[in-house]
Amino acid sequence: MQGGIVYGGLKYQARCIADVSADTDNTSFLAGTVSLKEENEVHFIRLSPYGTELVCEGLFYHPSEIWDLKSCPFDSRIFSTVFTSGETYGASIWEIPELYGQSNAPQLDELVSLKEHASKLKCILWWPRGRHDKLISIDEGNIFLWSIDSSSKTAKVISQESVGMLHRLSGGSWDPHDQNVVATICESWLQCWDLRTMKKANSIENAHFRDVDYNPKKQHIIVTAEDESGIRIWDLRKPKFPMAELPGHVHWTWAVRYNPEYDDLILTAGTDSAVNLLLASTPGSSDSTPESLADYAALRMDPLLHSYSDYEDSVYGIAWSRREPSIFASLSYDGRVVVESVKPYLEKK
Repeated sequence: MQGGIVYGGLKYQARCIADVSADTDNTSFLAGTVSLKEENEVHFIRLSPYGTELVCEGLFYHPSEIWDLKSCPFDSRIFSTVFTSGETYGASIWEIPELYGQSNAPQLDELVSLKEHASKLKCILWWPRGRHDKLISIDEGNIFLWSIDSSSKTAKVISQESVGMLHRLSGGSWDPHDQNVVATICESWLQCWDLRTMKKANSIENAHFRDVDYNPKKQHIIVTAEDESGIRIWDLRKPKFPMAELPGHVHWTWAVRYNPEYDDLILTAGTDSAVNLLLASTPGSSDSTPESLADYAALRMDPLLHSYSDYEDSVYGIAWSRREPSIFASLSYDGRVVVESVKPYLEKK
C-alpha cells in the first residue's frame, strides 16, 4: 500500500469509525454519520484483497445522529451505537441483515435497546478480548453493566453506579487484561472501577482527559489524551506521575489508540486536522531501563514518527485493524475515510 487510500462514500459529516475485528477474512471498518437533517447511515467498508481500494460492502440507514459506534469483537454482523435526535439520547445493539448485499440501504435489525439511561449517553464498551455476555454503557453520571442475550433480544442491568453530581463522565476503556476493571474519564479525573463491587479501585487527578486506552500487552499501563498536556502514559499502580509525556496536537487531541500488536505504537487524532503516529516505548519495555526522565527523553529522541496532515477537517475517529495491525483507518468530520499503512515505520522502531 503506497500512500493513503481514500473512501469518499459518506455523504454527510461523521465522527465515528470502528474496526470490525471479528471479520477475520477481511480488513474492514464501520463508519457512521452525524447528519442533523438527513437520514443517517452506517457504512460497512472493506479493503480490497490487494490493498488498492476501499469498497462499500453494505450501506444501512440509521434513525439518528451517531455519536459512538463500536463493532462486536466476536460477531462481525453486530455493532452498537449511541445516538441522539434533538435532546433525546439512546443506545442500541444492531445486527446487519444476512442478505445486506442484495438490497440498497436495508434497515438494520435492532437486537437490543438500552433504555435505562436518564442522563446524556456517551459510549458503549465491549470487552475487547472476544466473546463476553456483558456490556458497559456510560452516561454523564452513571456506569451500567448489562447482561446481553442477542438471541432473545434482551438486556438486563446487572449493576449500576453513579459518579455523583460533581463529575460528568465523558468516556472510558475496558481493561483487556481484566474483565472486572473499567477506566472512565470525567473532566479532571480518570477513575478505575471494579465491576464486581462498582467501587473505585484507583484514580488519577488534575488533568483534563479527553480519551483513554489500555496497553494491549502490558497490564496496568494506559495512555491518555489531554486537552493541554498532550499524550501521557501512566502506570495505574503509581498514579501520581505519568511514566512518559508525548507531544499532542496543535489544537485539541481528541482520540488516542494503542496498536493492538505493536504496543509501542500509538495513534492520535486531533481537531488540528491531523493524525499522529508516535513511538512510545515505556521504561522497562526493553532490556535497558532508563534511570531518570532525562535518560528516558534521551533514549526516545523524537517520538513523533509521522504526522498525517492531508485532511481538510477535524479528525475525531481513528481505528487500528486487529487483523492487519500495520493498517489504520481515520475519519475526518467531512466524512472522508483514509486508510494508511505504517509498515515503513515498523522498521524504525
